[in-house]
Amino acid sequence: MQTSQGVARGGRDRFLDVVRAGAILAVIAQHWVMPVLSYSGGTLATGNALATPGWWVVTWLSQVMPLVFFAGGAANLISFRRAKSTRIWLGARLKRLMLPVLPLMAVWLVMPDFLRGLGIPPQPLQVASAIAAQLLWFLAVYVLVVLLTPLMVAAHRRWSLKVPLVMGVAGVLVDVARFNDLGYIGYANAIFVWVAVHQLGFHYVEGRLGSLTRRAALTLSAAGFGITAMMVAFGPYPASMIGMPGAPVSNMSPPTVLLAFLAVGQIGLLLAFRPQLNALAERPGIGNALSWLGARFMSVYLWHMPALIVVAGVTVYGLGYETPAPGTLLWLVMAPAWFAVCGMVLLGLLRLFAHFEMQSDTAEVTARVPQLVVAGLMISGGLLGLAAHGFAPLSDGIAHGPVPWIVLATAGFLLAGKQVPVVDLLGRAVAVTERAAVRR
Repeated sequence: MQTSQGVARGGRDRFLDVVRAGAILAVIAQHWVMPVLSYSGGTLATGNALATPGWWVVTWLSQVMPLVFFAGGAANLISFRRAKSTRIWLGARLKRLMLPVLPLMAVWLVMPDFLRGLGIPPQPLQVASAIAAQLLWFLAVYVLVVLLTPLMVAAHRRWSLKVPLVMGVAGVLVDVARFNDLGYIGYANAIFVWVAVHQLGFHYVEGRLGSLTRRAALTLSAAGFGITAMMVAFGPYPASMIGMPGAPVSNMSPPTVLLAFLAVGQIGLLLAFRPQLNALAERPGIGNALSWLGARFMSVYLWHMPALIVVAGVTVYGLGYETPAPGTLLWLVMAPAWFAVCGMVLLGLLRLFAHFEMQSDTAEVTARVPQLVVAGLMISGGLLGLAAHGFAPLSDGIAHGPVPWIVLATAGFLLAGKQVPVVDLLGRAVAVTERAAVRR
């Protein structure tokens, strides 16, 4: 099996570092540039700058979640093949993913009541509490993808490119059902679409993607973007790759198969310039920045929206600032200042909370694989619940607020460490039952 020239078994792949860093910076830029905000009479009015006519084209490059899953797939395969066992790899992965979330949950468990005590009206408080939690959807899905990784690695080595192709076909069928009055089935593509893109990361590490010529990569990119354009022009898909206010259909929530084709276009485009990106990463200043960001990747992702909340709270709610009309000269002048202030607040939050992600967890993982699967499902369920419901004030009632979801996710984190005999026995019982069924 071909192995990517850029992946060294004993070192880091700088191309993947650039892709990850570029993706998180694009996520931050998109989230900080999108809000169109004003406050009056106890109500925070929110809009989306990317809803400006013609600006949808920006989302074809700024919607980088496909690249996050692609880079995650490559990184997961590299780390999985280095791990001593599936159990050790799963345990370490789950704990590393959850550690940066713990301070976020702790802060926002009490923050809504604190803000209410300061006299913040209910509507802007609800908006802030929802925004602080909404990005946890990515972690909820990514944890499921991590749980599937050992199986998908085996599938990749047996069936190679057929795996993402089958996932893509399944994604198309899900969309067909979704657009024929079976709307909720669309959430199945949170697995089919993102696992398909995750598998492409495998093909970068062990496959032809890692050795494409520039011409071949550009051809792949043109095919991906071309199919995306055709599906937008002749299908039921909106042109924007992110959800827009009032739009009847979103390509993102739940994801449509369109994002898999967008991923092909984006990946091919980056692969075409991989030598230049690798050379860029070798520059001392850039290399240091990549290392700094790589060590804080999840913390930057989790805290960039709270940074936006702080800045918006002070300027829009506190000082009466209104976002200028998107695209105007004033908007273009104010955007850099807005970014700079948000960036300073984010750096302050990282100084407080990034060390949770950066600390090395020396505790031995003794949990067996069945227990780790249960732990992962609990973590995913808890994070998904928080993303869907937000951080409501505790004074509104504990049972219907964030507490049950936080407890579920935290219990999963704890379960991912030490072995619990009951869970282990349950896992063994399931394994015995499966073997008995196979014999029959």
